[in-house]
Amino acid sequence: MIKPIQWTDAAVVMIDQTKLPRLTEFVTCKNYEEVAEAIRSMVIRGAPAIGVAAAMGVAIGVSQADPTRLDDEFSVICSILAATRPTAVNLFWGIERMKRKYASLQSRPFDEISAALIAEAKLVREEDIEINRSMGRHGAPLIPDGRTVLTHCNAGALATAGYGTALGVIRAAIESGKKIDVFADETRPFLQGARLTAWELQQDGIDTTLITDNMAGHFMKAGRIGCVVVGADRIAGNGDVANKIGTYSVAVLAKENGVPFYLAAPISTLDRSLTSGDQIPIEERPSREVTEVFGVPVALVVIAVQNPAFDVTPNRYVTAIITEKGVARAPYEESLRALAAQ
Repeated sequence: MIKPIQWTDAAVVMIDQTKLPRLTEFVTCKNYEEVAEAIRSMVIRGAPAIGVAAAMGVAIGVSQADPTRLDDEFSVICSILAATRPTAVNLFWGIERMKRKYASLQSRPFDEISAALIAEAKLVREEDIEINRSMGRHGAPLIPDGRTVLTHCNAGALATAGYGTALGVIRAAIESGKKIDVFADETRPFLQGARLTAWELQQDGIDTTLITDNMAGHFMKAGRIGCVVVGADRIAGNGDVANKIGTYSVAVLAKENGVPFYLAAPISTLDRSLTSGDQIPIEERPSREVTEVFGVPVALVVIAVQNPAFDVTPNRYVTAIITEKGVARAPYEESLRALAAQ
């Protein structure tokens, strides 16, 4: 199994996802600032994965803190990690979990606090893998046998601690004996589908076809796609979902062509403090991601660029939301609330 992020005695070690698939290299983060930069620069990306990274960043930060100024340094560590990326709620979930653990240890000696936070960060990683496998078990029955599944962006092992959300559902369907193949959107401008999803699926020997983003409608209209499965970075209480830019277009095309559109995400991606997707903050990425490909200019140097990293898909386009606790269907306010309460 691909291991995107691991804790070692000396550092937090991550696969450098900006180098894949040309090179498989690792980034060694020896302090929390380097973890924050790895999240910010998308060395590690994917909502569950950056939640794990944030937890590990807090743990390594505390382990190196001044015991006489621990409360102040803890606050700074959490603030810097929280400022890395605004959309994926798992980042903040991971930090809040570490804050709760820290608060429960206030009267303990420094070495005990540090050891407990390291153990908690390791547990976040281990739990994420099992959550993904549970998600796969719930989602596999929804995947039609003998058909092609379309996915957008990367929601596989690389976007999590291992196994994956959307790709975890696909993996589980294949493990159950279903004969399926996958169409992967390239996912401009950062090319997560071309660079990461296609690479992951090929590593597993899964029949995969890479298409450009603007080909999805053509293949749906032609009857080639049995269903769509994507991940999520934040789900509002009403089931509106923020995911990688282009997801909304795929969802509209799926609705038009009668293709089921499924989301796969852990309960930690649900943000019930938001009543609709209109309240989800959308990250704006650097313009060079649009004007360059691997450092090679593909557009005019002087041109206005907008580069939102995510879009919001209204719940009316979502057939079902697959979680580790079960499958939610409309009305999502009720079904998601019920699953979250389990």
